[in-house]
Amino acid sequence: MSGAGTAVERAPFLSLRAVVKEFGGVRAVDGVSLEVHQGEIFALLGPSGCGKTTLLRILAGFEALTSGEVVLDGQSLAGLPPYLRPINMMFQSYALFPHLSVWHNVAFGLERERLPRAEIAERVQALLELVQLAPLARRQPHQLSGGQQQRVALARSLAKRPRLLLLDEPLGALDKKLREETQVELVRIVREVGVTCVLVTHDQEEAMGMASRMAVMNEGRLLQVGPPAEVYEAPATRFVAEFIGSVNLMDGRVVERTGEYVEIRCADGVQRTSGVTGGSAAGVGSAPAVGCDVTVAIRPEKLRLTRERPLGDANVAAGRVRDRSYFGSFTIYHVVLASGAVVEVSSGNADRRRDGTPGVGDEVWVAWDPAASVVLAKE
Repeated sequence: MSGAGTAVERAPFLSLRAVVKEFGGVRAVDGVSLEVHQGEIFALLGPSGCGKTTLLRILAGFEALTSGEVVLDGQSLAGLPPYLRPINMMFQSYALFPHLSVWHNVAFGLERERLPRAEIAERVQALLELVQLAPLARRQPHQLSGGQQQRVALARSLAKRPRLLLLDEPLGALDKKLREETQVELVRIVREVGVTCVLVTHDQEEAMGMASRMAVMNEGRLLQVGPPAEVYEAPATRFVAEFIGSVNLMDGRVVERTGEYVEIRCADGVQRTSGVTGGSAAGVGSAPAVGCDVTVAIRPEKLRLTRERPLGDANVAAGRVRDRSYFGSFTIYHVVLASGAVVEVSSGNADRRRDGTPGVGDEVWVAWDPAASVVLAKE
């Protein structure tokens, strides 16, 4: 489902250069520089109030820059009002006209431009077929499901053939199952049209499932930019590690560096890692020096539970199952280690029978491979 795959190196289609936006002396966007390539689906991801929607509104022309520059395909957008920008924005609420039919909602912007009727009809019909709503052209928005309304809003956003499409929490109004189904359709439609797209979301799964690249924001700044898999597997900071999925964090100190591994002493034993540092796929050469305090990040699915103690004296810790939750395809265990720290373990349910799996109160061992962890600088 993911639009994964890095953009081919080429001149950026959209450039943000040291963009700053202040409201009453408070910086909502703080020196953001970013490049988006033509044809990309790029996601801005972050918690509420991090500045991502303000950034989207700057691109649309609804907010003026305090300083910095926005360049689209070599042209500065400074001072250009929204209606003159080759940009369209689809809002979270969809903002459909309740008194107009599906057909007239899609045609609205084209009619305002007074295009020839034949051209309007041809373009609207093509878009309704693209979003698979042609049979519902005469219905009004209240007669549609949430997913259908979302597709009408998308068709209307594409009707004027924008060069840049902005999506503000595009799936936020849908329930979980419909949201997952609509992600696939939305990516298909955007890619089929070939429009460059910047979407804003606080939903990590939405960003990772739709975007070719993503940026994690907090407090008005970009913390990390990259393909979803890279951001997930090698988070640059503790905040990114915690915001993108579940993660176990263990504080420790580097005690040894060998040719292949870094050893870190933590409260529950020695961690032997391959030295991958956050924000890169670099090897041990970029790892912290002996004596440095660090944080080790391990995703729950990279830990494994065993009843018998695994071989070796590193990357293993004893614990007791505090609770477990069954989610169908996987089970989440929370294991209390000797230090009192609690780690989360995600175990796939490959077999239908669950006989012999650890239960609440059972003594277990938690183990992981050296390549499973990422070393983060202590914050």
